Parts: sequence; structure tokens; C-alpha cells
Amino acid sequence: MTTPPTGATTDPLTVLTGMYAAEARYLAAGGPGAASFAPLAPFFSPDVVLHQADALPYGGTWRGHEGMERFFAAMSGVWESFDMVEQEFLATGETGGPVVVLTHVRARARATGRELAFPILQTITVTDGRIAEVRPFYWDTAAVADLTRLP
Repeated sequence: MTTPPTGATTDPLTVLTGMYAAEARYLAAGGPGAASFAPLAPFFSPDVVLHQADALPYGGTWRGHEGMERFFAAMSGVWESFDMVEQEFLATGETGGPVVVLTHVRARARATGRELAFPILQTITVTDGRIAEVRPFYWDTAAVADLTRLP
């Protein structure tokens, strides 16, 4: 399923599982500039806020669907590959709190060709069946910035 059906579940885990599947299809289809963001949009609130650490090459606060599209384009410009090797849901948001996801990533920088494996811990707020806020925490933002920057 790429878009939540009318009357879709508001279960945060189901929303995130659907979004990650749509994101994988989006990236497999070429991502920004090659694939449409439309299959991802229904998973995000129109006023979604994504907070990325300022030290990252795609750092800053990204707002709304247009902000998410720009974020995916910026991230795609930095990473040649960004494989989510393993994901573990540490909290599922069932009690109204955020979903907490630990993702192990293996990525290759587009500018340098160098690879890095690292964890990302995300808190994700799902409201009314859509992702409203995302706060990713990188273990070492300096390592990511260094790996992606040409000398």
C-alpha cells in the first residue's frame, strides 16, 4: 500500500511501516528528480516538521510537503546510497507518545565515494494517522560531515 486509504488506521506503527515501504519504492524509482513524491505525501501531515542536526550537510528544519521534497533532494545529493540495514522499533507510540526507531545505516557519500556505517535514533510523532514531526539523532554528526566533504 503506498497511500493510506480513506479512514486509514491511525496506528503509528502501521503508518511508519507504510511510509518506509513507500520511501523504499520512491528511492528505488530514482528518488528526487526521477520519481514522484506523491506516494509519500499521504504519510506526512501537510505541516510536518523534520529537524535535522545543523552540523549535517542537509541540516536544518524542513517544513511541510515541499520541505520534505527539498530534504529528500538535499539528502540524495549527499548520499550515493543510503541503505537502512536494520530497523528496530523501541517504542511504538501506542500510549500517545512518539515512536522511537533505531536504524542501522550503511551509506556511501556521493562526493567522496567513502562509506560509513552508523546508527540513527529517531523520535517520530504521528497525529491523526500522519507523521507530524521527526527528530533524528545521529551518533556522530562530525563523522558524517567529514565523510561527505571533499578535502
